[in-house]
Amino acid sequence: KELFLLVFACHYFCKLHVSYMSLTGCLSLSSSTGNVDFLDAPGEPVSDCPLRVKYSCFQSSVVHVQVLLSFDTGATSVVFHKYWTCEPGHTGTRLVTVSFPDWLVYRPDWIIRGSAWVLSCLLRAWIGPDESTGPGRFPGTSVTVILDIHSPLSRPFKQHQLCAKWDTDLLWRVRRDDMPQCLEENEVASLLSTMYASTGERYGIIKTLQPFRNEVLEGLRIKSIYYPWFAVSLWVLLEKPCSNRLCGLLLHIDSENNYATPSMFLTDTGRIHVQVHGDGGHSSAFLSSFQVPLHQWCRISLEILGRVVTVKLKFHNCHNKKDLVFLGRFGMNVMLDDTHGYFVIGGGKFVGGIEGYYGPATYYRIQELPADQVGYYSIFWFLYYIYLYFCIRELFLIPTYIFGFSKIKYSIYSFIVTCFVGRVNASAVGRILYALVLRKISTAHSLDVITRMMPFLLQSGCLGDNRALHLASVLYSSGLGVKRQPYTAWLLSLLAAQKDWRLALLRLGHMHHVGDLEMTPDRDLSYAYYINIARQTSIDQKNPSPQQTFVELIHLNDEETLKAQTNENDDLFYWLKLQARSGVAEAEQAMGRMLFWGQQGVSPDIQTAVKHYERGATKLHDPVSMYDYAIVLLTGQGVPKDVQRAVTFLKKAIEQGSVPAITALGWYYEQYEKDYKKAVHLWEEADAKGHPDAAMNLGVFYSQGLYPGQPADQFKAYKYYLKSAQRGHINGGIELADIWIHGIPGRVARRPADAVLWVKWASEQNGYLGTVLRNGLNAYFRGDWIMSLIYYLSAAESGFEAAQFNVAYLCELNSVSPF
Repeated sequence: KELFLLVFACHYFCKLHVSYMSLTGCLSLSSSTGNVDFLDAPGEPVSDCPLRVKYSCFQSSVVHVQVLLSFDTGATSVVFHKYWTCEPGHTGTRLVTVSFPDWLVYRPDWIIRGSAWVLSCLLRAWIGPDESTGPGRFPGTSVTVILDIHSPLSRPFKQHQLCAKWDTDLLWRVRRDDMPQCLEENEVASLLSTMYASTGERYGIIKTLQPFRNEVLEGLRIKSIYYPWFAVSLWVLLEKPCSNRLCGLLLHIDSENNYATPSMFLTDTGRIHVQVHGDGGHSSAFLSSFQVPLHQWCRISLEILGRVVTVKLKFHNCHNKKDLVFLGRFGMNVMLDDTHGYFVIGGGKFVGGIEGYYGPATYYRIQELPADQVGYYSIFWFLYYIYLYFCIRELFLIPTYIFGFSKIKYSIYSFIVTCFVGRVNASAVGRILYALVLRKISTAHSLDVITRMMPFLLQSGCLGDNRALHLASVLYSSGLGVKRQPYTAWLLSLLAAQKDWRLALLRLGHMHHVGDLEMTPDRDLSYAYYINIARQTSIDQKNPSPQQTFVELIHLNDEETLKAQTNENDDLFYWLKLQARSGVAEAEQAMGRMLFWGQQGVSPDIQTAVKHYERGATKLHDPVSMYDYAIVLLTGQGVPKDVQRAVTFLKKAIEQGSVPAITALGWYYEQYEKDYKKAVHLWEEADAKGHPDAAMNLGVFYSQGLYPGQPADQFKAYKYYLKSAQRGHINGGIELADIWIHGIPGRVARRPADAVLWVKWASEQNGYLGTVLRNGLNAYFRGDWIMSLIYYLSAAESGFEAAQFNVAYLCELNSVSPF
């Protein structure tokens, strides 16, 4: 604006013409000092340029000649400055040799190591009263010439009057034709390049941005902190409306765990909530006037240019295109430092995500949204319609394929038909189809049956059975019995993962960890899937059920481990049971452990396991059994809760040296007595003896500020979580990973690669994965190698190493290659 006013004033009031060679002042006032001009100014920098300067003075003055450079960063530099005195009434011409630096005149070579990029070069002269006076504002007292600046590689080579050493000359000849490359910068940051299946929980993709390495870009970024100029583009597909007041779309969290600029949410009414942080520590927000539709791939774009904000929603339905726009203006200065804190796509620590899918998310750091990025079409909504096509197609193909089930043809077909008119629960039909598919495969003698059963498997998945979706994904991914279709497999995994199916989450976490489908590994995306199932694993272990089995690393070529497997009708089981009744404490422990967790091939039976714990505690006075029995009394698992009796057994176990009992007694004082000092004292004692639960509990106390006499300290909590994880505690590994994925500003740097490894390890302890592995082992013992292969393949596709080995072993054993 100021530049426009200056040009306007110069044009209409001064009527002066500014030539390409010189810029002079525009005020028509008489000079009070003198006149100065260049007689033969160069057009570009040259080495040792002779310059004739004509000058005259009306009083004692000083004539200055200067070369001023400006750079893209906004910095300026004086590379030449000479001055001399001028007496009143004297008019003269002086020859000045202007020395331009070599890095400005020549290309880089073996002596001139680096030529500089220069924005402008000004050759100027002025007359002032003394040596320190700058250019005046009066015409005639100053003159400025703009010199043309060539890029470094467009400049000539300097002919040095020197001889280079042979090695220097050789290196120079090899490298002189190399074209310098600018460092890659993430001016356009891809926060998500593929799809993310969101369950609506507090899990999301965490990304951080670093300062630009280029000084120019970094200078622009810093300048725009208080006047941001950026854009965000995000694809979403809503399966259900937001179930809370707000659901996360794209969040920016600062180091103080506050929402920063920009943060986008979806409201329970379907509107977009945009929140920014401004000067004075204040925040501002607004709601869009439009709503995000269900079951449509939508592209949400946000642009903020200073105080002006634009939100656009684009989507394509079966009939037409929709293009909705909302314009607004903030009443304060918006602040944005995108290197401060972290970004989250989806749910975070404080808010859940949407129930649906996130597509590509792009952040334009110092620019507005490009015009060519506003298209409607995307591979992602296309894939979604492929899924619908599968469901509809398989529905109508059922009568064609049904001849394989001649005895039940009519019942299945009637179920399918009535399902779609609302008379039968669709999920019930899906479960029936899935059970029939497994039964048919288990009675077959070749892999050809899988091809015939695939339509039923897909239909089961379309009717809501997530097991069928995952199994179909595994078969299409591996090519076992069907043509390999990796993209279809990926799509089916996304559908199952969005429904929170554990093995699908595990498979997608593994896929994005190692890279697949020509995708580069994305550890942040992998973490988003792994942390979901890792936290489910923690909850599952506190709630044992017959559907869960303890995860055991069993290789099919390990004869010793295979011999140790048993079941309720096996001789080994009967022998252990007899030993337990005979008063052998180790046998009571083994029986209780196998029945409680479902280990070594024994089905989980918590009530019977508790009886073994009780007998070992009351009759054998075994400290291990007393601890186990006290825990089930405290939690009420398989037995009525009896806290006081549990405390009695814990104290007896401690008297016999049980370290876990010390931790459990501390938990009692924390939960029931609210005596934190006593609890911490016991945990410190157990931690000193190496118990993982004690270190975990101390970490939680430091994290939440519950440690007596100590403020909340996340770094101390981190050290205890690390100790607990290294001792094998699942929750310790999860909390350690949470710190490594976020970091602690100034104390702990982000370590996403290590964070993924910890949540992967925790996820692979899941009891539902253990059941799949156990089913594979049982099928192997029965001699049903096809079902064993399918079960192990289901776990192998999720990245479980022992299952991958067993798949290879079975294929080699039966001379089959599913890949």
